[in-house]
Amino acid sequence: MIKDFFADVAVSTTVCDREGRVVYQNERAVAALGEARGHSLQECHKSSSWEKIVDMIAKGETNAYTIEKRGLRKLIYQTPWYENGEVAGLVEYSIVLPEGMPHKVRE
Repeated sequence: MIKDFFADVAVSTTVCDREGRVVYQNERAVAALGEARGHSLQECHKSSSWEKIVDMIAKGETNAYTIEKRGLRKLIYQTPWYENGEVAGLVEYSIVLPEGMPHKVRE
């Protein structure tokens, strides 16, 4: 049996396949976005966002940005996952950034 490492982490985690179909959501993602497993990300994104998703999958690129939603600042990190050395889809992590979070520079 494979342990679901993302089930109880404090990060919303959603995984889609190459076609943009949601194949995994942890409970935090379901609570934030609603049940999306089996549905296309195209259904819940505007056309420019969907085009970005398709492009990231095709090129194996990562996209990261911050948003503010319902008074919470979040880091959105979308990155490819691989199977047999080929892009198999994307993983999206949505991480709430604590207010006043320190930024450290290390060399």
